[in-house]
Amino acid sequence: MGSSNSSSNARKARIEEMRRADRARERRNRTIAIVVSAAVVAGLVGFGSYLFITDQNEKKEEAARVAAEQKRQDKARKDAAGKSVEGEKSWDAKKLGRTHVTKPVDYPMTPPVGGDHDQVWMNCNGDVYEKAVPDRHAVHSLEHGAVWVTYNAQAKPADLKALRAKVSATPYSLMSPVNEQKGALMLSAWGKQLTVDSAKDPRVDLFFAKYVQGKQTPEPGAACTGGMAQ
Repeated sequence: MGSSNSSSNARKARIEEMRRADRARERRNRTIAIVVSAAVVAGLVGFGSYLFITDQNEKKEEAARVAAEQKRQDKARKDAAGKSVEGEKSWDAKKLGRTHVTKPVDYPMTPPVGGDHDQVWMNCNGDVYEKAVPDRHAVHSLEHGAVWVTYNAQAKPADLKALRAKVSATPYSLMSPVNEQKGALMLSAWGKQLTVDSAKDPRVDLFFAKYVQGKQTPEPGAACTGGMAQ
């Protein structure tokens, strides 16, 4: 009888020990799960914070870059105000038509510097087009104060690379090929046009400074985005 009780007590003790071990294991598992979950949440929060901070820093850097470029352009425009662009051609802006049309226009100059045009402008927020654009859309961009850089097959690759970079960094400008033009490199604004042989010609910077949103602009401040794009 005593042996039977001892055996029963031993079994109960073993069962209780196993239960305690199971409970301890469950507590450990719960603790591990909580720690892992907290680590994951902390990691996600930290990564999200990193992305947010990175995004904010990038926005600040971009805003600073835009502000610096705007300041530079304002200074260049002020410096250019009293200067003339040697060799440029001019047309009476008041005599250039400004009617919206839906059909091609026979312009008296190539590329055109003004006249009747399509009601939709070419996007000119530093847009560089690899193919020719419709004249009547580009003319509308000039009306908004854009400078249009054009070139033909005679243009040198190094000059095109430099002008693409300049246009890309300049709001209210666009660039495209015009195979029919006489000069290898030409710059046009509303009522103004200049032919140059090299992108390094100092008149290029002067032309941009005077005529990007310059006094010749019929509609200063009008949009250069939200128009037509290739």
